[in-house]
Amino acid sequence: MFDKLKSILAGADTDYADIRYEVKKETKIGFSGRELTLMSSSSTDGHVVRVLKGGGFSSVAFTRPEDAEKALKTATENAILISKRTKKPVELARTEAVKDTVQPVLDEDPSQVSADEKLALLREYNEIPLGNEKVATTSLAYTDLVREKFFVSTEGTEIREDLVTVRISGSIVAKDGDLTQTARLGFGGSDGFGKLRNRKGLLEERTGIAVDLLKAEPVTAGTHRVILDQRLAGVFTHEAFGHFSEADLIEDSPTMREKMQLGAELGTEVLSIIDDPTVPHQLGHYRYDDEGVAARPTQLMKDGVLVGRLHSRRTAAAFGEPLSGHSIAEDYRFAPIIRMGCIFIEPGETGFDELMQRLGDGLYLVNPMGGQTSGENFTFGAQYGFVVKGGKKQQMLRDINISGNLYHTLESITGVGSDLKLGEVGGCGKGQLNVRSCYGAPHILIEDVVIGGR
Repeated sequence: MFDKLKSILAGADTDYADIRYEVKKETKIGFSGRELTLMSSSSTDGHVVRVLKGGGFSSVAFTRPEDAEKALKTATENAILISKRTKKPVELARTEAVKDTVQPVLDEDPSQVSADEKLALLREYNEIPLGNEKVATTSLAYTDLVREKFFVSTEGTEIREDLVTVRISGSIVAKDGDLTQTARLGFGGSDGFGKLRNRKGLLEERTGIAVDLLKAEPVTAGTHRVILDQRLAGVFTHEAFGHFSEADLIEDSPTMREKMQLGAELGTEVLSIIDDPTVPHQLGHYRYDDEGVAARPTQLMKDGVLVGRLHSRRTAAAFGEPLSGHSIAEDYRFAPIIRMGCIFIEPGETGFDELMQRLGDGLYLVNPMGGQTSGENFTFGAQYGFVVKGGKKQQMLRDINISGNLYHTLESITGVGSDLKLGEVGGCGKGQLNVRSCYGAPHILIEDVVIGGR
């Protein structure tokens, strides 16, 4: 395959060119209640060629090999047109030429597990909540996704890296009269089908939460001191902070560039945030991004001070900052854009019980339930929570919405737990879908958070 890709680029009259070829294999199974609603398997493939010419940068995606010459010509012509109209000629940060093949370390290859066995496992898990008389329905889905990627550039880089993702996710809906409550669940990862086995306990736990929510009290609106659990804190880190660490999202905003200057003191001294796709066995793990740049740990915040940013080769050159290896495409249909890999708040030294004692009276909020950001402001839902009195959990709460301002919240984080946990499922919808974008955190204590409720 490398020889075929190199032959396509051999005729390129460009300053730089690269080509990525991918085979994408996907299996999906879905249940709605006891009804099997989806069972499919597909294999598709295609190419993306990118060209830099005279300061213009262009990409073209194509699926038929016989269209390669035309695609390269079109990308080159488009790059020339862009170069004549742009006020900011594109430069690419220098990177080492690499020749490498990377295969994932899997505990069990999902391609070696039959469709019947996958279906049987999902059906078995689906029956657990449906066996509870308070559960009205479920929505559970199984997905495995394999990306076989080949990358070649005119600088001499030749990389093959395969990525494997498996997951089971969905929701459990409990009902009592006119009241319905939902508990979400998701598990899986990037190191094989084995992550999906022996997870009955999780289904039982999530079923219990859905049923318990029927008896929970609506939260009281107001400003509260709160502890966020690891997943909710991780979503805050990804959505509210992480996107502003992606150079392309602040590049053309003088206001955001001013606020997100390296060296700015944005948080408290207990807060450090890193994005590290090199963490093994995690959902966001990869060795090379889709520009052929080696992934590396990127410290974004250290002791409350902004110290780093996520980059593509283009933005690293434009900002005059180091490469990070964070330019990722959804699949063969897209050119890569800057994406988080595995972003998380680094753990502190405070245990959960001590953090609860420091909270004293407040709220303990658990698991994300949707949300949105608008500039530096955010609104997230929490699946459930608890009143905390004297450092002890009391009654369960529901109907919880959290809102706030990123910078005020960063300045209000006064406690970081020692219990870092990274999510087994993740994802990000920025521009393209990236199911492997991973996030996490330890428990964190925030001094004042606006909670919407009754």
